[in-house]
Amino acid sequence: MARRWLLNGLLLPLYLSLTACPATPDDTASAGSDAAPETVTAPAVLPDDADPALWVIKDEDTTIYLFGTVHILKPGMTWFDEAVKDGFDASDELVVEMIKPDAAVMAKIVADLAIDKTGVSLRDKLAAEDRADYEAALTNLGMPVAAFDPLDPWFASVNLSLIPLMRNGYDANQGVEDELLAHAKARKITITGLETPEQQLGFFDNLPEDVQIRFLNFTVDTIDEAADGMEQMVAEWANANIDALGELMNAGLEDKILYEALLVNRNAIWAEWVDQRMAQPGTVFLAVGAGHLAGESSLQALLAKKGIVAERIEY
Repeated sequence: MARRWLLNGLLLPLYLSLTACPATPDDTASAGSDAAPETVTAPAVLPDDADPALWVIKDEDTTIYLFGTVHILKPGMTWFDEAVKDGFDASDELVVEMIKPDAAVMAKIVADLAIDKTGVSLRDKLAAEDRADYEAALTNLGMPVAAFDPLDPWFASVNLSLIPLMRNGYDANQGVEDELLAHAKARKITITGLETPEQQLGFFDNLPEDVQIRFLNFTVDTIDEAADGMEQMVAEWANANIDALGELMNAGLEDKILYEALLVNRNAIWAEWVDQRMAQPGTVFLAVGAGHLAGESSLQALLAKKGIVAERIEY
């Protein structure tokens, strides 16, 4: 039986793929649980021309397109065409999760939030068995076992998660946001970030340390499956298989604290942003991690509770 794995989709658009979890987790469940996996539909085949899902919200003078993104892709994928490009071209504002700062600013933010201040090394925070597994994972990747010792557990997990993807051809500069931002800058339209870098890093940094460690342990436990899992996730995204994508991405968000911090609370804030933005005229292209647009706690579901209907655009 295939194991559940933590999709890098939990992590930041600054580094990784997409954020998500569609189903309300059990209060007592935790990341890394040995519970049997939910049934996932047969994996999709990556099409020659990707047609990811797109929604639209309209009133008399405001239009907001909702587009789910993947924050890291392999070069050469075609997706910016047809309805997606039409919606973008009609928009006078691009809204993304976060606007990346320059390298120097980001380095300072990381130093402030992601480097441990207690003086206790990362490996010394792990139980003996977990430490052995962690060190073995780093060794298998050809890395020194002390490589991430200065980091908080959550940031070590972020970095560790990227390695198998980069080695399998994924490029952190080839994400959907990168292309959208390039087009937005070329057109000189307004670019808005829903969150600051400090806020995004803070969602992880503010997690209790035991939750961060469970997060890291689960990343270690599933690292061998990360690249294959990412391939399946991208194929589901490219085929606009929203339910399958949501189910796939649910793996790893069984911890209620993670679920609320990384998905529910952020979607609630974004739903309020959309509600207020609908009071202003204009056309907006809102692009967030695809998992935020799947499942019971999706952005669309929360908007529906406010009486705002997002209609799927078929193309």
